Amino acid sequence: PPHPVPRILHLHSTFAAGGKEVRAARLMNAWGPRLDHTIVSAEPQAMAAAALIAGHVPVRYPDDFPALKGRPTPARLARLAQAMRGFDLVCTYNWGAMDAVMAHRIHANTLRLPPLVHHEDGFNEDEAERLNPGRNLFRRAALGRAAALIVPSTGLERIARDVWRQPEARVRRIANGIDTAAFAAPADPAALPIRKGEGELWVGTLAGLRKVKRLPDLVAAFASLPANWHLVICGEGPERAAIQTEAEALGLTARVHLPGNVDPARVAGLFDIFALSSASEQFPLSVVEAMAAGVPVAATDVGDIRAILPPENAAFLTPPNDPHSLGESLITLAADPALRARLGAANRERARAHFDFAVMQAAYEAAYIRAMGRAF
Repeated sequence: PPHPVPRILHLHSTFAAGGKEVRAARLMNAWGPRLDHTIVSAEPQAMAAAALIAGHVPVRYPDDFPALKGRPTPARLARLAQAMRGFDLVCTYNWGAMDAVMAHRIHANTLRLPPLVHHEDGFNEDEAERLNPGRNLFRRAALGRAAALIVPSTGLERIARDVWRQPEARVRRIANGIDTAAFAAPADPAALPIRKGEGELWVGTLAGLRKVKRLPDLVAAFASLPANWHLVICGEGPERAAIQTEAEALGLTARVHLPGNVDPARVAGLFDIFALSSASEQFPLSVVEAMAAGVPVAATDVGDIRAILPPENAAFLTPPNDPHSLGESLITLAADPALRARLGAANRERARAHFDFAVMQAAYEAAYIRAMGRAF
């Protein structure tokens, strides 16, 4: 007989607290005890998002699951497939879990494996400029038995169909959603280890400190703002030293702050301008969070950002890898409080109408129910 509570196996490329991991944790919290979760990371040390999962959610983190990384030898893929048995649904995430998708493709029939739903949320710096042809072929082959391929952006939807040759019925675009009401609440000055001084204004960002985010570019773009402006880069990652080096080189050490990981809902409203400098994005949740907090946005014109923003704020998008142009947007916004207020209000309205968490949750629920053939 089927297990009374569906058991979901989540195979993540990493479970660090980035966008896709935070989304997964929030969905688990929303479903509560209606689902039972097992989470594996291709980078076993990268598990920070586990801290975001509420205590009432049934979840386990096995330490004996076969490695998701390695050469895709037949023996290794067979071990991965065996480990998927006994679940009601397998959810895989990004390129780092693609060996498991291939293992499922090969062994689903013989081992009577559960259905698999793959999630693609974008690319690291190794594929930010151009997709890897070998990976495209591997993805195309591996995804042949997936019940669904979920993507958050129009760009990824196009890639899934045109490059990975996925049939239209398999691909589902589900826009990322947030608790817009939580971001509309007043921000909490105590949520950061730094305090906003009298007359101080902040350019802020929420990002994993990774190369693809081009955060030294953001420091360079910020450099020409007046002395009462500070740059607050919230997040953790390997680029911390490179950001600090850029700040030192430009004489900005006292005005560039790296407070580490934060609760975005408590912090986003403290920003006077939200900035994003990435070379590649798909559907950055941080932009939607800033919008819901009523903050104007200066960003690179990548992924779906132009479609996410209302047209009046989309006017402040600039080409990626161009700190000078991003700096011009920051200067214009910094000089005009009325413009910032106007854009912030338009952003808040758009976030509430299009990107609320409840809309996203319902769409994921429908996709998983359809794949499993049972409700939860």
